[in-house]
Amino acid sequence: MEDSRIKNKKIKIALVQTQIVWEDKERNFETAGKWIGEAAGKRAEAVFFPEMSFTGFSMNTDVTQEDDERTIRYMGGLARKYHISIGFGWVKGCAGPDGRCENHYTVVDSAGDVLSDYAKIHPFSFSGEDERFQGGSALAHFGLNGIPYSSFVCYDLRFPEIFQAASGKAHMIVVPANWPAERREHWKLLLRARAVENQVYILAVNCVGETGGILYAGDSCVIAPDGEVRAALSGTEGMILSELSDDTERFRGEFPVKQDRREAFYAKLLSEDGEQKIRKRGNTG
Repeated sequence: MEDSRIKNKKIKIALVQTQIVWEDKERNFETAGKWIGEAAGKRAEAVFFPEMSFTGFSMNTDVTQEDDERTIRYMGGLARKYHISIGFGWVKGCAGPDGRCENHYTVVDSAGDVLSDYAKIHPFSFSGEDERFQGGSALAHFGLNGIPYSSFVCYDLRFPEIFQAASGKAHMIVVPANWPAERREHWKLLLRARAVENQVYILAVNCVGETGGILYAGDSCVIAPDGEVRAALSGTEGMILSELSDDTERFRGEFPVKQDRREAFYAKLLSEDGEQKIRKRGNTG
């Protein structure tokens, strides 16, 4: 039985499932401002938007990229105006020799200061994202109301290793996306799997409707560490409001899976597998 003297930290969050206007930052900024105001009016303390929140999942980086962090400054201003933390996606221009950009997800606090700036680790090569974007190389950790968070982006969801690494600290993981309707069952299944196997809250926010010629179903949701779907929204633009208690440690204490993990053994397996692949490549030709 949970000790009644333990008071879990709490937070009220909003997930805003938008129909993104293709490559039109001004119109999407206007829409975001309305949703942020509504979320703040309902006493949400943090609001999260989908991947590439104000452009859609465009590979046209000549149009979408920023070198001046304009989106961060704009969202920071709204955060200060409404006294709310905001998570949003944008495209960071890169000065590398191959001209590839980075797919970022940034969280600012209620003062407009950057809490976290994550670069998507796994570009979606199936759609050619890897040709225009380079993958990030670091996890993101930040805190809201004393609750430890991490964030990933869309296709990252298919790579469980990074979720295991992040959940060593995080009790809640935000997953913004532009996940197409044709693979919506994968989205829903993988989100629940990441919640259960890592014993974390998953806060997933997708876009909805037709954007850039692709149909999105939304299916934004809040999933508890035991896999229970606490809230969900499909098929329409809208907002999920959810009051969450940071009872992650209770879930982990009642069913202590993580104590049985053998990290050194897993690392050894991966190392041996990598060496075998190198040897095989060396024997071809």
